[in-house]
Amino acid sequence: MELLAQILVNGILLGGLYAVMALGLALVWGVLNIVNLAHGAFIMLGAYASWYLYTYAHIDPFLGLPITAAVMFALGYALQRGLLNLVIRAPMFNTLLITFGLEVVLTYLAQLVFSADFRTINPPYAGNSLAWGPVVFPVARLGAFGVAIVLTVGMWLFLLHTRLGRAIRATAQNLTAARLYGVEPRHLYAMTFALGIALAGSAGTLYGTVSQINPYIGATLTAKSFAIAIIGGLDNPLGVIVGGLFLGIVESLTALYIGQTFADVASFGILVLVLIVRPSGLLGKTT
Repeated sequence: MELLAQILVNGILLGGLYAVMALGLALVWGVLNIVNLAHGAFIMLGAYASWYLYTYAHIDPFLGLPITAAVMFALGYALQRGLLNLVIRAPMFNTLLITFGLEVVLTYLAQLVFSADFRTINPPYAGNSLAWGPVVFPVARLGAFGVAIVLTVGMWLFLLHTRLGRAIRATAQNLTAARLYGVEPRHLYAMTFALGIALAGSAGTLYGTVSQINPYIGATLTAKSFAIAIIGGLDNPLGVIVGGLFLGIVESLTALYIGQTFADVASFGILVLVLIVRPSGLLGKTT
């Protein structure tokens, strides 16, 4: 029972990180109808940005997260206005090709700049942990989980209670009606994509504090984010939390009772099951 409790805690902590990883993908997909195949590459860039800030500027990754998010926000805005906005109304296959090309370019550039070696962010508290009875909470993972939940709930409140958030939701529901109320689509699309990339960069910071990074982690993280977004539902940020936590627990239990090799098999098996039983996601709206 003690081992099971520890595995469940590990799954919950992992699930919180998964949730913030998928949040940016779900936002961009739900509003712009772009399945961003470069999403994992942006997470990777965020992780490297935090590694650079910690290694050369000695800025703690959690304190440097706003800097990373701001840089990634600017990058996302520029990419949307300068590139993706040209094909925003094109068939989805075109946007898939462009975002896949972005993923290849970003991965290659990261390899040129940082090499293919594994990098780690090791702040002084990296090996510390807190104990509650027999259950151990690694400090880095606990901090990453807390920040992930704050970011996800904060995005939910932002979409509900701010002018820009309401404009984003209105555009996602009915672009024509949003235009009649004065929404400027090109700027709004760029802001939405920039927010999604800022969230991806923030997720990269949190990922870098608990795992090794290299230029090739992007494809795996994109697939994982895709699965979580589908499981949780695209129209509810809280659904992404549920999807992330659910997937984290499933993977942890699978690794314990079946084997680490089958963790990804179990997560994508859950994805297929959700698509069959509830295509709108666990908390998505049914039609």
